[in-house]
Amino acid sequence: QVQLVESGGGTVLPGGSLRLSCRISGFTLTDYGMTWFRQRPGEGREAMAFIGKDGRDTFYSAAAQGRWTISRDTAKNMVFLQLNSLKSDDTAVYFCARRTPGAGPYSEPMAHDYWGQGSQVTVSS
Repeated sequence: QVQLVESGGGTVLPGGSLRLSCRISGFTLTDYGMTWFRQRPGEGREAMAFIGKDGRDTFYSAAAQGRWTISRDTAKNMVFLQLNSLKSDDTAVYFCARRTPGAGPYSEPMAHDYWGQGSQVTVSS
């Protein structure tokens, strides 16, 4: 049974940092690329960072580039998103998702077949 469970969200001051974690089960990270999305209130899901199944290829949205880092630990079945230099605009629910092989670009929510329940990140002074 495939499961993805996010953790690590919370409330942080502008300029602060958080580390989101996604624990996976029921599949192997070396077989699938993984994406972190976010969904701000009243908006659709936005892809922020992707790590390929080889663990070497990573891609970031313009908003994430230079501030955040995606990584994984295959031994622990975990995917991480280190969020630095947080801004109020980063307030959102953050989701990890498994990319379906060959289904389309990582930026497309429809190209992902399993999702976690989400983790709230609030950036506020």
